[in-house]
Amino acid sequence: MPAVSIIIASWNTRDLLRACLRTVAAEAQALPAGSVEAIVVDNASADGTCETVEREHPQVLLIRNRHNLGFAAATNQGLRRGRGRYALLLNPDTELIPGTLAGMIEFMDQMPSAGAAGACLVNPDGTLQASASPMPGLLRELWRLFHLDRVLSLSRYPLQAWAEGGPRPVDVAQGACLMLRRAALDQVGLLDESYFMYTEEVDLCYRLGRSGWPIYWLPRAKVLHHGGQSTRQQRAEMFLRLYESKVLFFRKHRGHLAAVAYKVILAAAALPRLLAGPLSKLRRSARQAEDQQISAHYRTLLKALPGL
Repeated sequence: MPAVSIIIASWNTRDLLRACLRTVAAEAQALPAGSVEAIVVDNASADGTCETVEREHPQVLLIRNRHNLGFAAATNQGLRRGRGRYALLLNPDTELIPGTLAGMIEFMDQMPSAGAAGACLVNPDGTLQASASPMPGLLRELWRLFHLDRVLSLSRYPLQAWAEGGPRPVDVAQGACLMLRRAALDQVGLLDESYFMYTEEVDLCYRLGRSGWPIYWLPRAKVLHHGGQSTRQQRAEMFLRLYESKVLFFRKHRGHLAAVAYKVILAAAALPRLLAGPLSKLRRSARQAEDQQISAHYRTLLKALPGL
């Protein structure tokens, strides 16, 4: 039985996935034989992903979907096939830094109470990404949407200050590289497939925490994350999916009234952003195209909010 099953759900990210799998193979070679199994679940990519995986990584178990089932459903397919005592959810646009996989397995072995452990995600230039966060709440979402963390940090952790320390208990660790204990999954269940994209790992972390399985952030487990490579292919749809998933989370775990209140917060946050596009035209801002795109996204969100 392998120590860890690495689950990668992919959609039209062939070249990034190739790089990811090369680092997975290198990390597996540094561990005892048979410790790692890799499973790629492809959501009907049209860029030759499946053919490339079969040709270059025949040891990888490849599951081909005829349609894009979404991240949660595809990941669950891999989780059901995995045999490891741990499952590592890994985005196709990530690259494991040497020693990361062994370090995460060692931590989980030494901390049997841990339900999950998230890696420290870094940009290609080495700067930190937001790879762990407090559990979303109405106040924290309002704080985040209105950028009030500049005044008082409430909706995010001081990851920069934590970066040189040891493991930290957190509410949520990002699913781009998230190791899960199989025993914990057996207790709380897999990802909720109601989430097509986004927030599915937040939902899982919430259920783990409620069931007494703490989540940790491991600053020394470094993973390069290119970020959003699949979702950039359909920016407008994915923007809507993001907030659709957040509304679903509030409705599921906080109740109907909380979901309604969250939609009111979203509407309030959308209004000033609707002005960004027209104002950038008047100012001839260098960010004119970006501001117009933001305005268009929030305009679409406002129209969709009543039905979310």
